[in-house]
Amino acid sequence: MLALPNIFLQRMKDILGNEFYDFADALNQETPVSLRKNPYKYTEFVENEKVAWCNNGIYLPQRTTFTLDPNFHAGAYYVQEASSMFVEQAVNQYCQHKNKIIALDLCAAPGGKSTHLLSLLPENSLLVVNDAIRSRTKMLYENILKWGNSNVAITNSDPKHFSSLHGFFDLILVDAPCSGEGMFRKDNNAVKEWSVGNVKLCAERQRRILADIWSALKPDGLLIYCTCTYNIEENEENVKWLIDKFGAKSLKIKTQPQWIISENLFPEIFSYRFYPHKTKGEGFCLNVLSKNGGETDFYERKENHHKKNIAKNLEFVRKYLSNPEKYSFITDDYIVKAIPKMFANEINIISNQLKCLSFGITTGTIKGNDFVPSHALAMSVDLNIDEFPQINIDKHSALQFLHKDNVRFDCETVGYNLVRYNNNALGWIKNIGIRTNNLYPSEWRILMDIKSQAFQ
Repeated sequence: MLALPNIFLQRMKDILGNEFYDFADALNQETPVSLRKNPYKYTEFVENEKVAWCNNGIYLPQRTTFTLDPNFHAGAYYVQEASSMFVEQAVNQYCQHKNKIIALDLCAAPGGKSTHLLSLLPENSLLVVNDAIRSRTKMLYENILKWGNSNVAITNSDPKHFSSLHGFFDLILVDAPCSGEGMFRKDNNAVKEWSVGNVKLCAERQRRILADIWSALKPDGLLIYCTCTYNIEENEENVKWLIDKFGAKSLKIKTQPQWIISENLFPEIFSYRFYPHKTKGEGFCLNVLSKNGGETDFYERKENHHKKNIAKNLEFVRKYLSNPEKYSFITDDYIVKAIPKMFANEINIISNQLKCLSFGITTGTIKGNDFVPSHALAMSVDLNIDEFPQINIDKHSALQFLHKDNVRFDCETVGYNLVRYNNNALGWIKNIGIRTNNLYPSEWRILMDIKSQAFQ
């Protein structure tokens, strides 16, 4: 039985009324397991229940050990809470008619909603994924890289540093740090840390974040504001504050009755709430707002030029990408990066204004006469796989590779070989004749014992 603070229970009674006891019972039930498939990579889950509001979302009948699934490491899917996949409806209903979108996921780590946005935004789009806490960007970088898209930049900046980018973004997603009431049945620490005082502190911090980034949103731009908490202070009251202070407009999302999403706790605000006794997922609340008025586009008023060297002698790298005409190639300390030409200026601005950790595709490193392909290139959906010899392996060998064991792979071609499992790339090995070197990133290797699991 989940022990919850009495004052929290009373507050939920005030919100839910007669539904409260069904809600309380649901908190003691097993949490659903869901994931979202990567539409750019091969995935196969047979006859699983779908998440109704997400085209690529599915439920699993029970939790599995994802660490021991090579498809997980290949970026073929992301394990994500089902309720939060509702972001898809906001993006599809308000962004799909646009041709080019510059978007920001402000509080992005570990990357669930970022990878979702990369699957949803129109093709000619750029996504900036940011987290202010440096330690959290390691997992963010890993998840973004495995997803395989090149139209993304990863930054590590405080929200206030975005305030100078006047009118830069068409879309900003703020999945705000919150009191976590919606995660109580998954996270006992959230229960221990909860208090009315902490709710108020979270609400104040959220307002500071929203105020910091508001100027970076274009006129008529879209703000998606969401939390994984139930209280009114961190949700509708903050939305009302945005409306009163900045003239924001609350927007409506079309839903289906069978989704059983609770809507419009207050008549003037279109708010979408997920409760575990009604929807198959955890607690979640989402609001969509548009910006009325504001400054003109930053990048139209201030153009920057890339400071790094434009690489004119790297034609050999072009053949490694399936559509090289999309990219410009630059070098930085012998590291070769491919930058989408369409967003070269925007990436310049981001690099100059923010603490930018990564952008485009890091294709590899020049070492003397050798070009060492990067793990990012292996994971990229733009990799031209026909340019590399390939080794297709079974699950046992894949787990050994991901464990970074010294395994002799059966390959005839000397040099760099692409290791694949179930039609998805896992990384590189280098065949030097007498042995093969496993080039999987050491910091990402599986630490779990794989001996007893490899043949399952």
